[in-house]
Amino acid sequence: MNRRSFLLTCGAAAALAAAPPKRPNIIFILADDMGWADLASYGNTFHETPHTDRLARDGVRFTNAYAACPVCSPTRASIMTGKYPAHVNITDWIPGRKQWPSAKLLTPQFHQQLPLAEVTIAEALKPLGYRTAAVGKWHLGGEGFHPENQGFDVNIGGDHRGSPRNYFGPFSFPNLEGKEGEYLTDSVTAGAVSFIRETAGKSPFFLYLSHYTVHTPLQAPEALVAKYRQKLNGKDFPNPVYAAMMETFDNSIGAVREALKESGVANDTIIIVTSDNGGLRYEGKAKRPVTDNKPFRAGKGHLYEGGIREPLLIYWPGVTRAGAVDDTPVSSVDYLPTIVEMAGGRAPKVDGVSLAPLLRGKRLSKRPLYWHYPHYSNQGGPPGGAIRLGEWKLIEFYEDNRLELYNLREDPGETRNLVQKEPKRAADLHSQLDRWRKQVKASMPSVNPAYDPATADQGLTGVEPPTPPVSR
Repeated sequence: MNRRSFLLTCGAAAALAAAPPKRPNIIFILADDMGWADLASYGNTFHETPHTDRLARDGVRFTNAYAACPVCSPTRASIMTGKYPAHVNITDWIPGRKQWPSAKLLTPQFHQQLPLAEVTIAEALKPLGYRTAAVGKWHLGGEGFHPENQGFDVNIGGDHRGSPRNYFGPFSFPNLEGKEGEYLTDSVTAGAVSFIRETAGKSPFFLYLSHYTVHTPLQAPEALVAKYRQKLNGKDFPNPVYAAMMETFDNSIGAVREALKESGVANDTIIIVTSDNGGLRYEGKAKRPVTDNKPFRAGKGHLYEGGIREPLLIYWPGVTRAGAVDDTPVSSVDYLPTIVEMAGGRAPKVDGVSLAPLLRGKRLSKRPLYWHYPHYSNQGGPPGGAIRLGEWKLIEFYEDNRLELYNLREDPGETRNLVQKEPKRAADLHSQLDRWRKQVKASMPSVNPAYDPATADQGLTGVEPPTPPVSR
């Protein structure tokens, strides 16, 4: 090799070494109140979700994925920071329900916004060259605490609000007004598609696509509702409006994937789909059925599996095995470290762990997952905490310190409390839960001196019908 050829070769090698690595685009799609059993890929035979089903066939479907809280804002904080809600002191939906004067416990105060000192996914990705957008629901603080204040380059539709007054336009969300009669899910999707088309190929991007659907009010395009009414064939349930809302969510995923394909970046884009808490079983004082979380017990607002177990689909082109099913227990605190590792970066110290090795076919070490919900939920859930380790789950109810222990492998519906049969296991798990609460400085409720058992439950709205007694 002559000197000129040698210098050219060395120059090319140096340029290659200096070139930044090609980083994948990452889209995180979050539904609001979608339950574990709401997708066809999770066994629902009434809802039609073909685009989500295709994503499940392309990637990995998780069967033991969890939200870090049974209500929305805390889980969203855990997604953004990789920390448990108790660790960032956002333990209820913002602003939270008012203290009922005669309830047994006084619930603690909590942050009304995600502190700016916390490092969000957008801020963790910024040094890696990512352009970032939050499209849709935010619900982590008002003015001064919007997505653009938390590291996002673009905010379409996100502010302090947790649900729309109406799903049909016009709207008054930031950068999202909508035309008269336009459906909100379609408007949010259009914002996401526009961001993809504007950014694809210019820089790696992170898109946080956070839908308002399927949160109440239950509203959907009439043509879709009529379609599902016809499918009911005279039955009263499932809910045809809810089913139509699920289809609009699924259509959004189809539109996003089509935009990736048209922009030439489908094979360079990771897609993650999940929800922020379990499905809402009943709506309002009339207790109208909304959705069913079977085989799991209860729903949104409860620490039973129906309130915290979530669908989770991850498609990482070239990495995940098509059609794979994974039963590893994972939590919403794991998404930040996972996304940062996928992007080729190093995550800040957080409570979650990266799922990237799992997606590459390795196993994760067994670890405990935790919950702390020191509030009364609108759905009738009392203050409590929980821990899951392996197939075992312990719930502590703060009103009377009652413990319930379940083997989720044998009893996923949590019908057999095994505290009396497994007292040592229950004590060990309770000890771990208590130590963790102290480590994260979890705010605890206190005894209410005005407690009146005669009126203690009158402040609850949308309460679920009583659950049958648990066998022991």
